[in-house]
Amino acid sequence: MSPLHIVVVVLAGVGAGAINSIVGSGSLLTFPLLLALGYSPVVANASNTLGVVPGAVLGAYGYRAELKDQGPFVARLAVASALGGAGGATLFLVLAPGVFKAVVPILIGLACVLIVLQPLIAKRAAARPGDTPSRSLSPGLLFCLFLVGIYGGYFGGGQGIMLLAILGLFLHEPLQKVNGTKNVLAATANAVAAIAFTIAGHIAWEPALLIAAGSAVGGTLGARYGRKLSPQLLRCVIVAVGVVTIVRLS
Repeated sequence: MSPLHIVVVVLAGVGAGAINSIVGSGSLLTFPLLLALGYSPVVANASNTLGVVPGAVLGAYGYRAELKDQGPFVARLAVASALGGAGGATLFLVLAPGVFKAVVPILIGLACVLIVLQPLIAKRAAARPGDTPSRSLSPGLLFCLFLVGIYGGYFGGGQGIMLLAILGLFLHEPLQKVNGTKNVLAATANAVAAIAFTIAGHIAWEPALLIAAGSAVGGTLGARYGRKLSPQLLRCVIVAVGVVTIVRLS
């Protein structure tokens, strides 16, 4: 890679790490860039998945204050994401490219609608008698996280938006706490998929390591400043990134 390409890939990694920490869909910066640099879709996706893991982990660490009293609960949720990530990585390795990509815009669009409606849904749910506790490990929640984990292990762009929508519907928590949980689950699915892709030998190590270095910086910065956003502004950012994601993938 030329010096210019190295700089561009690192900067894209910074942007992806920051976006993933605050919202999700950071891979929509790095994955197309790797394709433009001549890497095959399989190698680009696998290398990108590995590259964004450090940013996802540091983004989750940046939300440790919001996660302080949720450790055991989030760990249980992460099991569903890990299983889904393993399943998605397996599908990516055995199925033809583009199978999931055909439905990605629809899934992200639905997630954005759910994000917008989440305050109303949560308010009505809280008013119902015998409402489910906010941290209940319901089968519906675990199944949805498993499905999103499959998607994240397969491709990953938009995984964060989907997680925010699902967690917002099932958990009656402040949005910043939900965002912290989202970061842990996305990091889990990505890490499991990255291990599978590494074992399969689909990693281009130079761009993967450059993205990793950039995403580590971006994830740290995104967590630092994303935690200060108001819930209303954060929802606007989520929807805006979702719309851009749909346009890029359509």
